[in-house]
Amino acid sequence: MFLVTGITGNVGGATARHLLAQGKKVRALVRDREKAGIWADQGVELVDGDWNDAAAIERALDGVDGAFVMLPAVWAPSPDFKEAKGVIANYVEALTKAPPPRVVALSSMGANRTSGLGMITALALLEQGLHELASPIAFVRAGGFFENFLYGLHVAQGGTLPVYYSPTDRKSTMVATNDIGAEVATLLIGPKWSGRRIVELGSMISADDVAAQLGEVMQRDVKAFAVPRAGWPAAFEQFGIPKGQTGAAEAMFEAVNAGWMDLGVEGTEHVAGTTSAREVFAGARKAVAV
Repeated sequence: MFLVTGITGNVGGATARHLLAQGKKVRALVRDREKAGIWADQGVELVDGDWNDAAAIERALDGVDGAFVMLPAVWAPSPDFKEAKGVIANYVEALTKAPPPRVVALSSMGANRTSGLGMITALALLEQGLHELASPIAFVRAGGFFENFLYGLHVAQGGTLPVYYSPTDRKSTMVATNDIGAEVATLLIGPKWSGRRIVELGSMISADDVAAQLGEVMQRDVKAFAVPRAGWPAAFEQFGIPKGQTGAAEAMFEAVNAGWMDLGVEGTEHVAGTTSAREVFAGARKAVAV
């Protein structure tokens, strides 16, 4: 039995799919049973609760062979990242009281740094907080998700994909959430290890590459367009981040553009992605058409 957090999201869902495909039993910590009903139908054991409840996490950990933990995405975090710190404290409490044989945590490229990361700061804090756990732990430092470009299926009809990557031909680490799920499942059920592991996950891809693959799926020429830096706050507000609270998202992309999230940090393992942006776009388009 393996515990998966965030099962109703892209990464948790991908992890559960890969575990189930290999005949493993899965348990999920869920806040909304109705939303997670599709997983119950596939035999996933649902435990009521969420990452804000240490006792619920502890119950979900009971008797598992391994656990996958992650933080909820908070695009407008408090200046002191109290949201992430609260979840991390709950994980530490639960994982200390009910230590599983192994833990895999979703982190991010750049989490080795301690400042200037914007939203990624939460994942740097996660690594720091779980560093001393008794259980063997692997931190999966994933690149930027291809799924974050899915808005392009709607906005690139005119042939332009607006991005925050600048310059657009500069490569940075990117990956499909399907590949994250596959790697997490491999770490959970593969050979045992001791201590701490850090896995960099993804391949070096440019925004131009992503736009070209989007164009192949849309059957039109699509070019990446770097949104001017001065226009970032307004653009992020259009995506739902409250006015005046876009700083963390801005700082994250500044870190990406500065090369702080590139592959090759000393002492890490590297796993390349196998799912292309093209496949992600095609899969999303097919899902809408069904």
